[in-house]
Amino acid sequence: MSKKQGGCCGNDAKPSDPDRRSVIVDSADSRGKLEKGVKLVLLGDMNTGKTCIASRLVRNEFGPTDSTIGAAFLVKNITLDNGVNVKLEIWDTAGQERYRSLTPMYYRGASAAVIVYDITKKHTFETLKKWVSELQKQASPNLILALAGNKVDLPNREVQVDEVSRYISELGDVIFFETSAQTGYNVNELFNEICRKIVETYK
Repeated sequence: MSKKQGGCCGNDAKPSDPDRRSVIVDSADSRGKLEKGVKLVLLGDMNTGKTCIASRLVRNEFGPTDSTIGAAFLVKNITLDNGVNVKLEIWDTAGQERYRSLTPMYYRGASAAVIVYDITKKHTFETLKKWVSELQKQASPNLILALAGNKVDLPNREVQVDEVSRYISELGDVIFFETSAQTGYNVNELFNEICRKIVETYK
């Protein structure tokens, strides 16, 4: 996955140059939006580990959790290697079917969505495909989409990486990581990559 890096202006650039002024304004405006808060939504079947992933990211904790009712709200500030700070406003949605009708109001206006499935339960990956279809039809066309295959610390895998890779090849530009909320494996990496994509979009 390619990553674009911004260039630097030389010291000989004149402050009165209108093009330079616009670059400065655009950069400051983008940073302001990123630091003010960017909406991200977690989707997926119940018991796939959405809440545990959020807890690992925000508090670096793992433990038993109650089923989410409606949605939970968390905030995480992530500073990228280039020094840009992104404030993620995370909506952790309930996976139970009875809350399904509420979910559109959480992904509406979101900059990114993470759909979580359990690698030990094939049916959760099938549900993921339904979420992708719904987002393609109803969410913003600029939505950054990420797939997280959670619980790689467990045996008895039912969803193979090559199956997911084939599916992603049909979708196009999608972020994909296998994760473990229990060990923390790839959790930070997943959200760092999402933030890099968000920064590119804002540029």
